[in-house]
Amino acid sequence: MSYNQPPPAQPSPIGQPAGQPGGKPGWARKRVAVPAACLVFFAGVGIGAAGNGGQENTNSTAKPQPTVTVTETAEANPVKDDAKPAKDEGPTAGKDDEKATLPNFVGMGLQSAQDKAQELGFYSLDSHDALGRDRMQAFDRNWKVCSQNVKAGTSASTDTGLDFGAAKLEETCPAKDEKAPEAADGKMPDFKGKSVKAARGALDSGTSITVDDASADDRMVLMESNWQVCTQNPAAGAAWDGRPVEFTAVKFGESCP
Repeated sequence: MSYNQPPPAQPSPIGQPAGQPGGKPGWARKRVAVPAACLVFFAGVGIGAAGNGGQENTNSTAKPQPTVTVTETAEANPVKDDAKPAKDEGPTAGKDDEKATLPNFVGMGLQSAQDKAQELGFYSLDSHDALGRDRMQAFDRNWKVCSQNVKAGTSASTDTGLDFGAAKLEETCPAKDEKAPEAADGKMPDFKGKSVKAARGALDSGTSITVDDASADDRMVLMESNWQVCTQNPAAGAAWDGRPVEFTAVKFGESCP
C-alpha cells in the first residue's frame, strides 16, 4: 500500500449535495431574474393593503350597474299641415237603381226563362206548381212557364223577385193558377180533386192522416203529389177540431169510383 496518495473523498450525506465549505452539506442557490413590472405590481398591492389597515377588502368587486335603454319613437307618416282630406265623391249609382224591361216568359221552358231573367239582371227567382198540386220543380227543363207575377213589358228594378207558375211539359196550363187549399175558420176545406200532398199541407202538421187507394187495386200512396183526393172524412165544411182525417185517392188521370 502506498501512503503517498491523498485520502479518497468522502461521500456526501444522502439527499444533500456537496460543495459547502468546511465539508458541511448545503444547497446550491440559483439566481432568478424578476421582471420590474412584477415588482411594481406587488409594491402596489402592498400599499393598498397598508391603506386598509392590513385587512382584506371584501367590497373590492364593483356592483353591476343597471342598463338603461332609451327607445326613440318616431312619428310614422306625419300629417302635413297642408294635407287635404280625401274628396267625397258622393253616393254612386248602385244596383238598386238598375232597371230592366221584363219580356213575356209565358210558354218558355222554365230553365230558359230563368236564364233570360238572369241575363237581364234578375237573380231573385222562384217558381211554383201552376196546377196547385204542390210539386217541386226539381228539373227545370221538364217544366214550362204558365204565368209570371210581373206583367210583361213592365220596367222593374232588377232587385224585384220573379215567380213563375209552371206545369210539366206534357200538361196543359190552366187559365189561372190554381191555389192550394187552406183550412180556415176551423172548418174542413173541400179537398176533392186536390193532390193529397196539397191537402196534407193545408192541415196542421200534427194532424193524423190516413190515405187509402180508392180503386180496388189497394195500391200504396207513395208520391202524394201524383194522387188526387176522391173522398174525405170529416166532410168539407164540417167543424175540424184536430180529429184524424181520412182520404181516399186515385192517381191523376184516373177517375174516382
